[in-house]
Amino acid sequence: MIKYILWDIDGTLLNFDLAETRAIRKCFDLYGLGELSDRALQDYKKINKFLWEKLEEDKITRTEVLEGRFKKLFDKYSYQVDDIPAFNIVYQKALGQTYVLNENARETIENLGDKYAQYGVTNGSIIAQEGKLKGAKLDKYLRDVFISERIGYEKPAREFFDYVFDRVGSANPDDYIIVGDSLTSDIRGGNLAGMKTIWYNPASLINELGFKVDYEVTDLIDIVDILEENNE
Repeated sequence: MIKYILWDIDGTLLNFDLAETRAIRKCFDLYGLGELSDRALQDYKKINKFLWEKLEEDKITRTEVLEGRFKKLFDKYSYQVDDIPAFNIVYQKALGQTYVLNENARETIENLGDKYAQYGVTNGSIIAQEGKLKGAKLDKYLRDVFISERIGYEKPAREFFDYVFDRVGSANPDDYIIVGDSLTSDIRGGNLAGMKTIWYNPASLINELGFKVDYEVTDLIDIVDILEENNE
């Protein structure tokens, strides 16, 4: 029987794509870099996605992601920013002030609140995640939020979820289900930890990576029925 729901934050409860766009454009404005073109924005997002996947594979460090993505972008488009670590901090703060809930996110966690203990699990930064969760008022629904930067391991590492299991108080993976939009981070992490998984897939993408998906939804509210049926 499922007792605990582990929620990914960015891309699942929150619309990260929109928040990312607003935050980086705000930083370009603050630094006087001019308007960020759509082409440069898409290049940034590709670079960012690639580097985060390398981090999930434990091939690079968190710093190489957070600062390296901007270095690559600035080098490609000849933007002059002398202090990239400082730029990244400004960006993290901007992200923490930028939050857009995905459709039915609040309704879903409110509906599930009396029946399950709900937790956040995220690879985002402490600055950005704590700001977003508080601003979006999601922190009042989540009993705790486990942030990889604080834990020292990234999703999908088994060590990340061992830490979560230890803090929640149950080592039985059958007690948990993880909900996330990322096959490589959330679904793979659930597989490695032995949990059931729900893939939030609003774009109806094809799972070409072979990770086991127990349930797939395009609308978060469908999770309510899934859990009811699972626990009957």
